[in-house]
Parts: sequence; C-alpha cells; structure tokens
Amino acid sequence: MQKCRLSAMAVLWLSTATTGFAQNANHHEPVIVTATRTAQTADASLASVTVISRADIERQQARSIQDLFRGLPGISIANNGGPGKNTSIFMRGTESDHVLVMIDNIKVGSATSGTTAFQNIPIEQIERIEIVRGPRSSLYGSEAIGGVIHIFTRKGDGGGYKPSFSFGGGSYGSLNGSVGLSGGGKQGWFNLSASGEGTRGFNACTGKPSPGGAGCFTDEQTDRDGYRNVAGSARAGYRFQNGLEVDASFLHSAGKTRFDGNFVNKSELAQQVLGGTARFSPVDFWRINLIAGRSKENSDNFKGNTFQSRFNTIRDTITLQNDLTLGKHHLLTIGSDYQNDHVNSTEAFAVDTRNNWGAFAQHQATFDKHNIQLSLRHDDNEQFGSRVTGGAGWGYALNEKIRLIANFGSAYKAPTFNELYFPGFGNANLRPEESRSFEFGTRGNMDWGNWSLTVYETRIDNLIATAFDDAEEKFFPDNIGEARIRGLEAVVNTQIKGWQLNGNLTFLDPENRSSGADKGKLLPRRSEQSFRLDANRTFFDKYLLGAMFLAEGERQDNVANTRKLDSYTKFDLRAEYNINKNWRLQGRIENLFDVRYETASFFNQPGRNFFVTLRYQPSS
Repeated sequence: MQKCRLSAMAVLWLSTATTGFAQNANHHEPVIVTATRTAQTADASLASVTVISRADIERQQARSIQDLFRGLPGISIANNGGPGKNTSIFMRGTESDHVLVMIDNIKVGSATSGTTAFQNIPIEQIERIEIVRGPRSSLYGSEAIGGVIHIFTRKGDGGGYKPSFSFGGGSYGSLNGSVGLSGGGKQGWFNLSASGEGTRGFNACTGKPSPGGAGCFTDEQTDRDGYRNVAGSARAGYRFQNGLEVDASFLHSAGKTRFDGNFVNKSELAQQVLGGTARFSPVDFWRINLIAGRSKENSDNFKGNTFQSRFNTIRDTITLQNDLTLGKHHLLTIGSDYQNDHVNSTEAFAVDTRNNWGAFAQHQATFDKHNIQLSLRHDDNEQFGSRVTGGAGWGYALNEKIRLIANFGSAYKAPTFNELYFPGFGNANLRPEESRSFEFGTRGNMDWGNWSLTVYETRIDNLIATAFDDAEEKFFPDNIGEARIRGLEAVVNTQIKGWQLNGNLTFLDPENRSSGADKGKLLPRRSEQSFRLDANRTFFDKYLLGAMFLAEGERQDNVANTRKLDSYTKFDLRAEYNINKNWRLQGRIENLFDVRYETASFFNQPGRNFFVTLRYQPSS
C-alpha cells in the first residue's frame, strides 16, 4: 500500500509539472567531459548525465556525498550507520563495484574491495561532480558497467586572490570547518584548501551476533560511533604562450571511524590522489591530452587500540588521447592507456599486482538532425587476456525543443583481488563479469523548464556472487550469477512563482536470473522506487528557503529476499541569510519528522538533527 501511494503521488506530481507551468525556468547547461572524454554541454550529451556544481553543494548544505546523491535518478545508497561508515552506491541497479570513480581524471578505488570509500571523500574539497549513468567501458575499461562518477576538486580562477572560510556545528556533537585560498591571472590559476570535520555520532548498529543475527554480528554495543576527518587539496594550472596547458592536482583525506564489531571496531582510512594533465594542439584540428596519476587507499583496522590488519592499494594510470576535428560535424578520438594495481597487505595474497593496457576510439558526428556516437575499446589484462567493448549512441531532434535518444553499450568488470586471492575465501578461477545495456529516452527544453524520460535494460553475465562449498564448509565467490535489470527515470526542472523546483522519479526492477533457489528474486539493497523533490526560493535578495522531500520504496537486504527494508519518507528544511555580499549564515534541519529507517539491515540512520554554518566567500 505504501508502494502504491508513493508511485501515485510521484506520477501525479510529474504529470502536473510537465503540463501546468508557464513561467520560464532559468537553466544554464554546464560543460561536461566524462561522457565522451571531450568537452560538450550536458544538453548535447547522448548519455544520461547529472551535474552537481559547487553552488548546488552549498545551496543544499550537503555535508557528505551521501547527502548529495541520495534520491538522484538511478541511484540507491546503502550506509552502515551514519557519517564515516561504509557507504555503497548502486547505479541503475548494478553492483556497488560496477561504478567507475575518478577524481580529477584519475581512477580511484580499492583494488582489494573494488569499491570507493565515498564516506571519506571531503565534500568541502569538491568543485563539481559529473554522474554519467549507463555503461562506459568502451571508453574507460573495467568497472563502468553501471556508470561513471567523476569528482573534480576545488579550482581557482582569474581575478586576484580570494580567501574562503566556513565553520559550523550541530547535532551529535558535530563540528566542521574549512579554509581556502584561490587566485590567478590571464594565464595561470591555483587553489589551496583544507578542511576538517568531526562528530560524536550515534550508535551505528542494533544487530545481534551470529547465529541468528545480521548486520554487524556483534554483542550489543550502545556506545556512540564517532568519525573525524582531516583533508587538504591543491590544484594549479598554467597556459603558455604557445598554447600548451598544464595542470596538476593533489588530494589527501585521512579519516578515523568507530563502529560496532567483535573482531574489528575502529578503522583508519587514508585516500590520496596525485595527477597531472598536459594539453596541446600542434595544429588547429589536432588536440593532444596526456594524463597521468597515482591514487592510494590505505586502511588500518583495530579492535580497540590493538592493530588487526592493513590493506593498502596503489593504482597508477597514464592516458594519451588525441582529438581530431574532421570538419565542422565530425570529431574523432583515438587513445591508449595503461593501469597498474598493486596490493600491500598483512594478508598474504597469492598475486598482489596486475596491469592492463587499453586502446580506444570514438567517432562523434552530426548529420542534419541526427547525432551519432560510436566507440570501441580493446583491453589486454595481465590476468584475463583480451576484452573488447563497444558503444553506440543516437540522437534525433524532433523539433527545436524535443529530442529522441537511444544508446547501446557493452561493459565488463575484472574480479577484485579479494574475490580472487583473499586467504581462505578467494577463487582464482573467476572470470570477468560482462554486461549489455540498452537505453531509450526523450528530452525537452521548454519555455517553462526542461524534462527527460528514460527507460533502460541491462543484462549481466558471469555475475560474481557468494556460494557455499559443502565439502569444505566455507563460503567463496563464484560466477554463478545472471541478472536482468530494467528501469525508468523521469526528471523535471521548472519554476513556479519564484520557486525553483527539481524533481525526479526512478522505478527499478533488478531481477536475479541465476539458477537455483534465488532465481527471480530481487538484487539486494536497491530501492524499487525513489522520488525526490527539491524546492528553493530567494526572498528580497537576502534570504533563501529550501526543502527536500525524499521517498524511497522498500528494498531487500539479502540475496534470498528473506529480510525486507521498509519504504520511508524524509523531509529536510534549510535556510540561508546573506549577511552581506561576502558572508552567509546557513541552517538545516534534516529528517524533520524524526523518521526511523534503514538502508542496510540493523544499521541506524540519523534521526532529527540540525546544523548551522557560517561561510565567507568574496564575491566575483
């Protein structure tokens, strides 16, 4: 019954939004680079893209990536008990390790777990985020089955030196702060920033120990599970007289988190990304891009103050890309890349390093009202040999305001070091997961705003799942899985009587097609329905009021579908006062009605809480 009410309410709102507004919604299309590896506007992209700017982050008063992403089109989030706790992102119903994550053009993530520690990425260091939904292996290689998340750190610009500052505090003994300095001139720019946050937190888990329990598998622990993080970043760039452009970036984030557990209950996690890019055009039609970098993720785990284990991974990447403009309506991209992953752990992995060579090509063309994108990639993985992936996109302008879109893409995901070689668990005979995706949609840019409607289907073969060996009486990963995922995404942005409204609706059917008892059941921890509505309005050029309504349908918590997580609704309020052109005072109440809900069984989520922030940022 709750599911029906959620669906009816969301469809009613979207149908009203697309027919009843006459006022113009000011809409500026950002330039994106992730969908095609080349610069284009979000409106011109054939991919399904969401762009989050620095202004969006501050307007929403988001305090984590989880805050930003919750309820976005095609995204489900599972969090293990609040700030700093393990946060998994499922994109378009695929697995949490089927998302490729980059920071400033450099691939990041753990080679052991195969996922990225989103909970430890400091939001005050972020300039913007590009989210591309749908497969992108034909451009980036392994991991991009569900999509790509590309995070860009803070960037300076021209116009002299600009300091920035923020400080805030609120519920659960939470404090955070940031300082920064940016500047530049006609040819160069830089940004330096640092941030820190801390919270006493709340009891992360109400789970019980095995047997009969789940979640954190621990004796009852009602203590608070806090988190703290210190981070810094630097970016700088310069354009020489001959047209050569170079830039470099660095991000380091160190976090400490406590959680409930009998064997491990404290973790220290450090993430570091160092990268650089050089761009040059030897002739007008040819642009060369050279990108190189290293990302690290170091995890030390403790029981109390006693050291238990360490998992350190390093990923080195280098990419050479050539963009060739062949006339006004054709762009050819040809490139190659190299990646090396290395593991250093207290656990003895049978293999602790592997490399991958890749070559890719893409052709973007325009014919009358048609837009075409074709891409092809070959990977030579040290462990798994050759892999070929491809993609095709088509767009057609029905008129000046409405456009049709169709996409196809194949993708793959190489098994992680944990899945292959973790002592007592790994399976060295695993094969890469493979997928095929189809997407059809239509978009409109109207006088009253813009909208999109997209349907898609993804089929995954060789899905890696945990099996049980009766002879050895142990669990192990195996290619026993197949999945068929279908979904619908609807987005509407408009303006009514001064209120800027942004709404989106997602329906998801993530079906397990594996043979055996679980065939036909839902893949776990993906919401079947999700609806989010953001509203903002400025009064008297000094006051900003905003609200976010989120409704998520029920989800299953395990493969057998024997534990169900109930649907829930959540309402957040926020306000902002512009003291003068440089100073702002912000306040937010999250979960206004103190709704109790879980995105992973037995792991608590924040109740009603508030946070107040003071910001200083010189006006341009």
